[in-house]
Amino acid sequence: MADNTSDAQLDFLLKVLQAIADSNGDQQVVDKFLEANTDKLNDKLAEILRAWAIPKLAEAEADEAKFIAAVIGNFSNLIPEFPLGDKASTIEIAITGYKVALTVFSREAFPEDWAITQTNLGNAYYYRIKGEKAENIEDAIACYQEALRVYTFEVFPEDWASTQTNLGAACYQRIKGEKAENIEDAIACYQQALRVRTFEAFPEDWAMTQYNLGAAYSDRIKGEKAQNIEDAIACYQEALRVYTFDAFPIDWAMTQNNLGIAYGHRIKGEKAQNIEDAIACYKEALRVRTFEAFPIDWAMTQNNLGIAYGHRIIGEKAQNIEEAIACYQEALRVFTFEAFPIEWARTQNNLGLAYCDLIKGEKAQNIEEAIACYQEALKVRTFEAFPEKWANTPNHLGAAYSDRIKGQKL
Repeated sequence: MADNTSDAQLDFLLKVLQAIADSNGDQQVVDKFLEANTDKLNDKLAEILRAWAIPKLAEAEADEAKFIAAVIGNFSNLIPEFPLGDKASTIEIAITGYKVALTVFSREAFPEDWAITQTNLGNAYYYRIKGEKAENIEDAIACYQEALRVYTFEVFPEDWASTQTNLGAACYQRIKGEKAENIEDAIACYQQALRVRTFEAFPEDWAMTQYNLGAAYSDRIKGEKAQNIEDAIACYQEALRVYTFDAFPIDWAMTQNNLGIAYGHRIKGEKAQNIEDAIACYKEALRVRTFEAFPIDWAMTQNNLGIAYGHRIIGEKAQNIEEAIACYQEALRVFTFEAFPIEWARTQNNLGLAYCDLIKGEKAQNIEEAIACYQEALKVRTFEAFPEKWANTPNHLGAAYSDRIKGQKL
């Protein structure tokens, strides 16, 4: 049975590689072929690809080997984009394909092919689902750094800038090493990329890099916190010069959401106005991030908006808390215990805080609602899983119980 499957998969592999060669890598042609063979897109195919290609390439004449390696590289580019495949498996197949291609595309003989394959392999490791996340990111970083041995600023400025951006993203997500230093490395990479990715020459790439730089400044540990937030705000505002509601609605909404977070944490300026700016940004984001179109993003922004209303200074306090509660309750339409336990627990905790501050309604009932929310949050925020958050929620719960006792005494 296994042999028959292997034979069928090898036959499929050879046919799909031929289809790529014949169509010059036409995604639609390849997708149609893959659609009829989704059962064969598994980790076994990666093993078959390696077992067939390594000896084949070793025996082939130089020109033939280069051609086959290029087709395999193209296959590796196309297969992770196939929407019906098992994402984890298609990325594994792509990684194997790139590694196979690199047995032909050496840096000495084919520097450009080697560099682009290293970049693509880095991207595959960055998005890899299998394996240990920390190690996958290390592998991605290593690949990008290899590519930069060929992609220099002087010779390949656009590829250099693109790889700097990828390297920045990998450093930002890095788990190993010191967090503060990883963020510094990410900022340095993004700033390097902006030497090429200018507003005038590459507006979309410039905006994306400004957005990434804003995220890195928001999380920056080194430097003065107040200035880091100012830098983040400036980067997001720059990105919005390109990411307009009409031209790039999804990117615009994402940037508005992050800008709202930055305003919410802002130290400089007047606190009341900063919160108003945050609320305005979240409301803008919700023009795109609707419950129907982007439920997860909608829920996240609703949660952020709830926090902003909870801290709001302008307006009537009682009404602000009502608004906060309404936002958290909306978020819980998506952030359910089953689907998003961590987000659900966080929102329950926030909702508990809001009920404790609630002015409208009966105080005793509000405290009961708060206690119920904290108890719900503790289903997820256990001592073993989230010790810091676990300590935080019982503190709030204790305060709510204390308020309940005071109410009873009265």
